[in-house]
Amino acid sequence: MKQTMPIDGKFELLTLPYAPDALEPVISANTLGFHHGKHLLTYVNNLNAALPGSGLEGKSLEDIVLQATGGVLNNAGQILNHNLYFTQFMAPKADNAPSGRLAEAINAEFGSFEDFKEIFAKAGATLFGSGWAWLSADAEGNLVITQEPNASNPIRNGLRPLMTMDVWEHAYYLDYQNRRPDHLAALWQIINWDVVAARYEE
Repeated sequence: MKQTMPIDGKFELLTLPYAPDALEPVISANTLGFHHGKHLLTYVNNLNAALPGSGLEGKSLEDIVLQATGGVLNNAGQILNHNLYFTQFMAPKADNAPSGRLAEAINAEFGSFEDFKEIFAKAGATLFGSGWAWLSADAEGNLVITQEPNASNPIRNGLRPLMTMDVWEHAYYLDYQNRRPDHLAALWQIINWDVVAARYEE
């Protein structure tokens, strides 16, 4: 995973690699505007304000997530999580599925892509409260699905995050209200499996 370094001592808001309406109807431009332009920006501003005097100045975002506690960890974790989340998407695509070595690894670990989707969606739907469902790889390249509460990231458990679904309500409530499972089911249309595969190959 690429190290995310501050610029002149500060972290910057991620620039989205697609237009604000590119993910519709799965994620509306309205939701994306609030989620990226307000929620993520708040985490960036909060982290930049908390870093002076923390002993973590100049460190990468990943190193801060590994070393920090309290509010610094929460804001850094949310930035890292959201950066991975927003950069894994593309325009909706029917019959969207992985290929190559990633597909082989999914089939080997979970039986089939359909079985994987069912297990992963259940992890997202059953996570109590706010947090994230993750597909990660361990040190041997084995695939693991985890539930991470609040701002937690799999790197804190020695895993390499590959793909995630955000189950904080701000990620879906404007479009789906309380129907979290419907939101999770729709996200499969916009996962950019080339990005996920590249993370797996790193």
